[in-house]
Amino acid sequence: MARSVVAITGASSGIGEVFARKLAPEHDLILIARRRDRLESLASELENSFGCRAQVLVADLSSEQDLESAANVVTAESNLVLLINNAGFGSKGRFWEKPYEWEEKMHRVHITATLRLSHAALQNMVARDRGGIINVASVAAFVRNVGSVSYGATKSWMTVFTEGLYLELKSIRSNVVVQALCPGFTYSEFHDVMGVDRPRMAPRQFWMPAEDVVDASLAGLARGQLFVIPGWRYRVLTAFLSKLPSKLRVGVELLAGRSRYRQLPTGGGRTEIGGL
Repeated sequence: MARSVVAITGASSGIGEVFARKLAPEHDLILIARRRDRLESLASELENSFGCRAQVLVADLSSEQDLESAANVVTAESNLVLLINNAGFGSKGRFWEKPYEWEEKMHRVHITATLRLSHAALQNMVARDRGGIINVASVAAFVRNVGSVSYGATKSWMTVFTEGLYLELKSIRSNVVVQALCPGFTYSEFHDVMGVDRPRMAPRQFWMPAEDVVDASLAGLARGQLFVIPGWRYRVLTAFLSKLPSKLRVGVELLAGRSRYRQLPTGGGRTEIGGL
C-alpha cells in the first residue's frame, strides 16, 4: 500500500530539514529547495534510515518557471496529505536602501509561492476531504521591526491568508486543516546567512531549537490549531502587543527596532529557512 506523501519547501536545512526528519518514518517525501547536494544527501539518508521514498525537486521558488514545476508536482501527487510552505529568507537594511531585486524576490518566495502551492495542494485535498497545509510565517507577522519591512509584511500576509483559508474550509465543514506557524528566533542557518551575532540580537532565552518549533507545529496540527506560536515567551509577547492601542504598539516597536537594527550588519542574506 502506497504511503501518504508530504511536500516540504526549503527542505535543505533548518526547520524544513527537521520537518523532513520528523515525518520520514511514516510518510514519503517531496523535498523542494535550491541546493541539490543538500537535498540529495538528506533524501539518501532518510530513505536508508526509514525506508521512505524521498523525491528531490531542485527549484528556486522566486522563479516563475521553477514554481510552476513545483506546483505541477504537488498537483499530480494523489497521496499528498501535507504541504509545508517553509521556504523563506531575510535581509537587513532600510527598504529604500536595499536592492529592489531582494524585496521582489522575498515577495515571490513568501507570498507568490505560498499562494501557488497552496492552490495546487487544495485541489485534491478538498476533493478527498483530507490533508493539511502548514505555512511557516513568523512572530514578525505580529511585531514589526526597523530594517525588515518586507519580511514583516510578507509574513503578516501569510497569517492572514492562512486564516482566510481556515474560514473557507470551516464554512464547508471540510476536514482539511491549515496552520500558520509563527516561530521566533530559531537556531538555524537563517541568521547565520545574515551574519547575525545571536547574543547581541536577542537574549539566549528567546532562541529556540528548530526541533522544538517543529514539535509544537505538529502537535498543533493534530489539534487543528490555526495559529501556533512556539514558546511561552512569544505567546505572552504577541498577546500583550496585540492588545495595545496602535499608537502605543508602534512606539514600542520603534524603540525596540532602533536598538536591534544597530546590532545587525549591513546587507542581507538569502536562505531557504523559515524563522523570525
